[in-house]
Amino acid sequence: MAELITLRAASGLPADPPALSASTLILIDCQNTYTRGPLELEGVQAALDQAEELLDRARSAGIPIVHIQHDAGPGSPYDVRAEIGAIVDRVAPRDGEPTIVKNYPNSFTGTELDALLKPQERPLLLAGFMTHMCVNSTARGAFSLGYAPTVVGGATATRNLPGTDGRVVEAAALQAASLASIADLFGVVVPDVKSLPE
Repeated sequence: MAELITLRAASGLPADPPALSASTLILIDCQNTYTRGPLELEGVQAALDQAEELLDRARSAGIPIVHIQHDAGPGSPYDVRAEIGAIVDRVAPRDGEPTIVKNYPNSFTGTELDALLKPQERPLLLAGFMTHMCVNSTARGAFSLGYAPTVVGGATATRNLPGTDGRVVEAAALQAASLASIADLFGVVVPDVKSLPE
C-alpha cells in the first residue's frame, strides 16, 4: 500500500501552524445551544476548557479576536435573543471584540467577516462548534478566499449523527474524519492549544 499523503503536502502548502501572536482568533458558535439538550456535543466542556485557554492566550497576546454566533430565529436552538443561543459566559466577548451573527454554516457567507479580516492579512486560528458543520465549512470558506486557517482540534466538538444506512455515526469517528478532511487540504490542524507557538 502506498504511503498516505495529504493534498496539502502534495501541493506544497505549509504543514506548521502560525505563531499565535501573528494570527487572528475566530471562535465559532460557542453557544449554550451545544451545552445541553438534544444538541449537546460529546466532550463539549473539555472543548470549552480549550477554547477558554485559547481565548486567554489570545487576549494576553493582544491579537484580534472575532466571535461568531449562529442565528436561526425565534424558537430555534440558535435564537441569539434567547439564553439558549447566547455565547457561553466563560468565552463571551469583551469590549472591543466584535461578534458577527451568521445564518449559514460558513461564517463568511452573508456576513462582513471577509471585509473585517482582509485588511489585516493575518493567518486565522479557528475553534468552536460543530466540527463537522460550521468549523469545517468556515475552514473551507477561509481557504477558498485565500486565508491560511489553522483549526485547534481540542477546542472543537461534535455529536453523534444518524447514518444514511440507519446506523449511528459516532461523534468520535465524525470528529476524527472532520479534522482529517480539513487537514487534507483546507488548513493546518493542531491537537490542542499547547501545540500553538507563541
